[in-house]
Amino acid sequence: MGIEGASEDLPPWQAPTAVEHRLYEAGLSENWPAFFDVLAATDLYLPMSRELMDAVPRSIPFRPFRDPKFDGFALAVFTRGMLAPPDGDRVFERSELRHLARAWPRTIRWLAVNPGTPVETFLPADPKRWKRHARNAAPEEQLKTLWTGHRHDPLAHGMACGALLLVNHGSLWNHLGWQWAGYTEEKELLRSWWDVTTRAGWLDTVERLLRGEVLPPAWEFTLRVRQALVQEYGAAPDAGQWRQTAERVLVSRTAEVVDATGRPPAFDLDADIDLVHGLIGRVLRYEARFRADGLLPGDTCVRSVLAWDFGRASAMARWGLGARFAERAETEQALLRAGEGARQVYRSWAEFATGFVLGRCLHFDSEEFGDWYTDMVAVHKILSTDPESPWLSVPWEQSAPPDAPGLTER
Repeated sequence: MGIEGASEDLPPWQAPTAVEHRLYEAGLSENWPAFFDVLAATDLYLPMSRELMDAVPRSIPFRPFRDPKFDGFALAVFTRGMLAPPDGDRVFERSELRHLARAWPRTIRWLAVNPGTPVETFLPADPKRWKRHARNAAPEEQLKTLWTGHRHDPLAHGMACGALLLVNHGSLWNHLGWQWAGYTEEKELLRSWWDVTTRAGWLDTVERLLRGEVLPPAWEFTLRVRQALVQEYGAAPDAGQWRQTAERVLVSRTAEVVDATGRPPAFDLDADIDLVHGLIGRVLRYEARFRADGLLPGDTCVRSVLAWDFGRASAMARWGLGARFAERAETEQALLRAGEGARQVYRSWAEFATGFVLGRCLHFDSEEFGDWYTDMVAVHKILSTDPESPWLSVPWEQSAPPDAPGLTER
C-alpha cells in the first residue's frame, strides 16, 4: 500500500525524539506496518484554539483543513517532539490513534501526521486498520529524551530534578515547552492534585516548592537533627540517641519561645515530640527497605527530603507552562532555581533521588510499600542504568547559572 505525501528524497534530519526517528525511518523505507506500530503506541496532539478549549473544555472537536496537495479534508496531529512552544491562541490537546479511529468522521479523508515538518506524512483514512495496530501496540519506553533539547547545562539539571516524577509518567524529562498532557488535561490535573486554577495560584505554589515550604517542616527538622549528630560524631546515631537529641532540641526551642514571649507556646510540645519520635521510626524502616532494594548503598542515610519539593518544583514549572499559567522565561527561572537549590543540599543524583523517594513515601505510602514506593524503585533502576538517563548525562556540579529572580505577579 502506498502512502501519499511521504517523500523519498528527504535529506538527513535530526529527529527530536525516538518516536520521530522511527516514523522518519519507516516512512523513508515505506515500511508502513512499522510506521503504524509507532504511531499507535504514542501520544498524538491536535492543534486547537485556546479560546475554544476554554469555552468547551470537555470536548475536543475535530478541526479539519485542506492541503493543496491532496483532495479532501485532512486532520492534523503532531507527535510530542514536534510540538511548537506554547504561544498565542494555539494549544494542543492529547489523543491516541485508537481514540481517533473510534470517532473518525467519514468526511475527513486524510490523517496528516506532523504536517509542515520534515517528517510530514499524509495517511488515507483507515480507522479499521488503526484499531488493529492499536490493539497490538507495544508500550513505549518510560525514559523519553528530547534529543534536540537541553542535555547537560544548568537548565538540564533543573529539569532532571523532576526526572523521577516525569519518567514515572512516561513524559519527556527535558521538554522545556511543556505540553505533555495537553492543554485541558494539564489544567485539570493541576486543579485536582494541587488546587491550582489560576496564574496567581501557580505562582504561589511553585514559589513555595522552590523554598521547600510545601513539605511538612517536621520531616526536614528530624533529618537535620541526625545530620548534626553525624557531623559531630562521624557516624549515624542509633534510634535512641536520635530521638533523645530531637526531643532535647524541641524542648530547648520551646523554652526560647516562652522566654521571648512570656506566654505558653501556641503549639503542643508533647504532640510534636510524639510526631518526631514516630517519624524517626518511619524513616529508619524506609531506609532499611531502600538498602534492600538498592536505593541506598551500605549504611548511608538520607540527608534531606527537600528533594521532594525541588523535584515537584521542576515539574510544576513546566505544568504551569502547559496550562498557560506561566511564561517560558518564568519556567526557565524556576528550573534554574530548582537545580541550584538541589545542589546546595545534595552532593549527587543518588543523594537527591533518595531524598525525593523518601519524601514521596512519607507523603503517600504510609509504610504500605505499595505503588507509591514500587513505582519509584522501578524508575530509580531506569535512571541508574539507562544510557540516556540524565543521572548519567547531566553533571551534578554545574557552573553558576544566570541570576534567576523570584517569580512575581504581573
